[in-house]
Amino acid sequence: MTELTRRDFARSAGLATALSYSRILGANDRVGLGYIGLGNRGDQVHDAFLEHGDCRTVAVCDLREDYMDFAVKKSRATPAKYKEYTKVLEDKDVDAVVIATPDHWHALMFIDACHAGKDVYVEKPLSLTVVEGRKMVETAERTGRVTQVGTNRRSWKSYQEAADFVRSGGIGHVTAARCFHVRNEWPVGLGPAPDEAPPSDWEWDHWLGPAPKVPYNRNRTYYNFRWFYDYSGGQLTNFGVHYVDVIRWCLGQDSPRSVTAIGGKYAGVQDNREIPDTLQVLWEFGGPTLVVFEQYNANAAPGTARDAEMELRGTNGTMYIRYANWDVVPERVAQAPEGYDHSKGYGNPLDREGGRRFGASLKPAMEPRSRQGPAEYDTTSHARNFLDCIKTRGKCNSDVLTGHISTTAALIGNIAHKTRSHLEWDSKAERFTNNERANELLHYEYRPPYKLG
Repeated sequence: MTELTRRDFARSAGLATALSYSRILGANDRVGLGYIGLGNRGDQVHDAFLEHGDCRTVAVCDLREDYMDFAVKKSRATPAKYKEYTKVLEDKDVDAVVIATPDHWHALMFIDACHAGKDVYVEKPLSLTVVEGRKMVETAERTGRVTQVGTNRRSWKSYQEAADFVRSGGIGHVTAARCFHVRNEWPVGLGPAPDEAPPSDWEWDHWLGPAPKVPYNRNRTYYNFRWFYDYSGGQLTNFGVHYVDVIRWCLGQDSPRSVTAIGGKYAGVQDNREIPDTLQVLWEFGGPTLVVFEQYNANAAPGTARDAEMELRGTNGTMYIRYANWDVVPERVAQAPEGYDHSKGYGNPLDREGGRRFGASLKPAMEPRSRQGPAEYDTTSHARNFLDCIKTRGKCNSDVLTGHISTTAALIGNIAHKTRSHLEWDSKAERFTNNERANELLHYEYRPPYKLG
């Protein structure tokens, strides 16, 4: 985006209030959607909205013509095509935008969309930095926009039931929760890719946007951007935000109190990635509960014996979550015999030399439970929730504040890893209390002329 184009757009947005751009939608109105970013995940989200008859694709935007053409062919109508996202925001037929660009573009597009009076669906992770996320929250609140972040598990009934069950004390006090990103990318990974001249200088400059200007490298673009810190928080934000969001939902917790991390490029994968192939991040949440993200990208063995993405260990049982399904395995808890009295020095009833000889036994603390969720990676229910809330002006299942809190947990995990430190987190001030160097990493300086407004 050139400086002139953004300035012109800001001026036009200032001439018309946010409310003048958006009309009041009735229950039977079809929501006009503009899609910004249509590769890979953008295409998947477009498909999810196409499942619903009360919305229509009125505009598509991407730097690649082939991506836009593919989206147009799928659409019921013939949407307008734009290479500049501000043109989508100026389109009066667009009621809401769907942003599925690389992470480093989310904040600018989201904020501009809110100022233009558009409701916003934005893919996770919400932002590249904590400061961006807070600005997005404040802008959405100030402009009164309906927002949905793409942590789509918030709209799955099976996960709602899991969260309700854990928060009601179903597995007792959860002392530890773990989540896993497991795959084997060794030895080739993304493959070697030298810096070279870009196919299009204009496209490369616009792809970089606010990120630092660097030589073109094909490994940095499109899906592979997730392996480079200028555009992504790596797999910790790509997958970890999903998992941490579900875990803190189950725990009924918002932000962690502290975080630490360790890991690196241990396997010598033969590419120019920046993110670790091996990583552990540990957060301490209220409860208290220890939450751990484990990333193993040079070995594809399951993270747990039950091949779960997440596990929550409670005093009465353990919940294993595999994709949309979950089950609970009861814990066998000591049942002291009638008349057992610790004061007489018998010791722990589980102690082989103590209480066992006085008749202590182990019994299941609860009944096993299980739940089956959707068979496919379901985004349609999340899209449905967004469309419904556009019409009712209600709060979405994963509004911008919910997405910000979950994304922040992952982002500060990356900061802990980069600073090799244990960080104490003040969630109200959104700053670290024990490390000023870490606070400097809460945002970065945008490449001119881009500004976080």
